[in-house]
Amino acid sequence: MERVAGGTAAFQATESCDSRTAGLVVESRKDDALDRKAPGLLVCTQKASHATRSAKPPCPKGVIVTTAHRLTLGLIHTSPTLTPAFTALCKQHLPETSIFHMVDESLIQETIRAGRLQRSTMRRVVDQVGSAVDSGADAVLVTCSSIGPAVTLAQQLFDVPVLRIDDAMAETAVREGRRLGVLATLRTTMDPTTALLRQKAADAGREVELVECLCEDAFPAVLAGDTETHDRLLRKALLEDLQGVDVIVLAQASMARVVATLEPGALKAPVLSSPELAVQRAREVLLGARAAARISD
Repeated sequence: MERVAGGTAAFQATESCDSRTAGLVVESRKDDALDRKAPGLLVCTQKASHATRSAKPPCPKGVIVTTAHRLTLGLIHTSPTLTPAFTALCKQHLPETSIFHMVDESLIQETIRAGRLQRSTMRRVVDQVGSAVDSGADAVLVTCSSIGPAVTLAQQLFDVPVLRIDDAMAETAVREGRRLGVLATLRTTMDPTTALLRQKAADAGREVELVECLCEDAFPAVLAGDTETHDRLLRKALLEDLQGVDVIVLAQASMARVVATLEPGALKAPVLSSPELAVQRAREVLLGARAAARISD
């Protein structure tokens, strides 16, 4: 299911989302997929009419509706190609959590065009996070590294957790190695990623050496639909240009599939990619929120 949230931003939601999300079917099912505080209760199958957190759908006579709700993760992307991968990761690691996707490609397009993250784009990222919160998200994950500094700003403005895609990856990298190789295809991604790694190292009291590998010809290739050239350039960088590092950090979520094409044992250093680590971090955050809610009850 999909509806437009305004401008170029697309809003998508899973069919399993609960009644807090407008226009979605609330499935009649046992509480296995809900909060287990109320075993055996069912929710009715109706359509919600308004996108409000308190909206309650009408229910057929005789059907009991639990007041407990599934926790919801909102994901903000700058490319629609990422939604299937993150949907799969959330099904794997967050099977009892509702998710929805918001996509705005202009955020990354503006950043690439300007060669840096502009204040106007940062304001728009904050607005996107606000829209996700208003739509019922209990946590928000922004999946683009290039706009990471805007996510750090948003973290200070909302009561719900707002997660950067590369936070968990950066923390893992500085914990596991001193000489860190960083692979990117855009300068606008390389710079915030290395800045984040340095910040995480400083927070942990560790010294790191960063080895940058920027494959600038790979990004135009993938934009032109030439994924073969894109993948070949990244494979070369992984196998030849990042020798001798302790850990390899993939600055862009889309790079993980290239690593999967390499022969087992081809890389001596472990490779860290942000998507799965970020979803695992979201799981930790949401489980913590659920535990805190139960204690307060």
